[in-house]
Amino acid sequence: MDEPSPDDYQPRLRWYGHLWRYLLMLVISLLVWAPAIDEQVDEMPILFWIDIVVGLIAYVVVAYRRRWPVPIAVATIVMTPFSSLAAGPATLATVSLATRRRWWQVIAVGVLNLLGGWAYYWVQPMHDSDPWWLTATVSVAVCAAILAWGMFIGSRRELIWTLRQRAETAEAERDLRATQARSNERARIAREMHDVLAHRISQISMHAGALTYREDLSADEMRSSVTVIQAKAHEALRDLREVLGVLREAEGGGPLTGPQPTYRDLDALIDDAREAGTAIEYDDRLAPDAGELPDAVGRTVYRIVQEGITNAAKHARAATVRITLSGSPADGVDVVLRNALGFGPTRTPGAGLGLVGLTERAELRGGWLTHGVEHTADATAPDAFVLHAWLPWAAEQEEIPS
Repeated sequence: MDEPSPDDYQPRLRWYGHLWRYLLMLVISLLVWAPAIDEQVDEMPILFWIDIVVGLIAYVVVAYRRRWPVPIAVATIVMTPFSSLAAGPATLATVSLATRRRWWQVIAVGVLNLLGGWAYYWVQPMHDSDPWWLTATVSVAVCAAILAWGMFIGSRRELIWTLRQRAETAEAERDLRATQARSNERARIAREMHDVLAHRISQISMHAGALTYREDLSADEMRSSVTVIQAKAHEALRDLREVLGVLREAEGGGPLTGPQPTYRDLDALIDDAREAGTAIEYDDRLAPDAGELPDAVGRTVYRIVQEGITNAAKHARAATVRITLSGSPADGVDVVLRNALGFGPTRTPGAGLGLVGLTERAELRGGWLTHGVEHTADATAPDAFVLHAWLPWAAEQEEIPS
């Protein structure tokens, strides 16, 4: 945090703040004027009236001490040799200037105060019997006390201002972190809903679509297809209920309670997709002696394969999906999904966010993901859509809820 200027931490004065300051100035002025008033009336009546007029002027100009601190302090100090009443405004102006804690200003005003005090004894008709060194010592002590008090007030004001600024900054950062956490959690839940529900619903759509144009199905076949649709719908509802339960939590952002899939669940996913009618060729080339794939990486691999199967079922339902999984702890994990194009997509709508979410997942794990159409050299062979991802064997970041 940059060092604040004195104008930043000067408190705004209310009417009672002005009132007690003026009352205190009046007390100081009367204490200084009391020893000299009799001599003024008796010996120099004109000085008596000058004292009152100049003092009133000092009381007026001291109200602008914050706007012009140095000129007002100098002006009121210059008035003190000719007006005892100006001692109060000069004291307040000096304290106000000292709160700014600018050393050259403090030293200059301190020296000017001493000179003004000594000039006061020379101008005023006072018969002081005290030795000069005692008067000088008292003047220096009073001037030092005034300046020290002003610097202490300025230091305290700056400290309070700094603490308040830090508290406000901490609150703003806390709110920002909370907002970012909610945004990240919403994105996480959105990815989870897409990854889980899109796969389930695409299977429902595919089976339902088959029933709309297959007129040669027997009653048992129809019943079997409807049973599959019902089972997938129940699974989708269960997953949706779990995600919505997280959204309804009072604190928000709670973990998904169900077990999250990993690499060990890939075989079940592929078998399930095959039962739903998707042709899949699965080639697992992971190094057999590499040990168990970490769950965090395996979960991302699972989601990539799941999304690839879902996209193939929606956009090329009759094509064969070729899945190749390879890698080792040294080389990382390579996931490639390939399916031919031109096999008549279904009418299942899509938002186009699945691949975006997969790219985010891969990057969060320290990897990358690409996708696109691969053109074949053989003019008779159809082009293929290729989904290719690479992930480090060990996640580079901490476990990210999925």
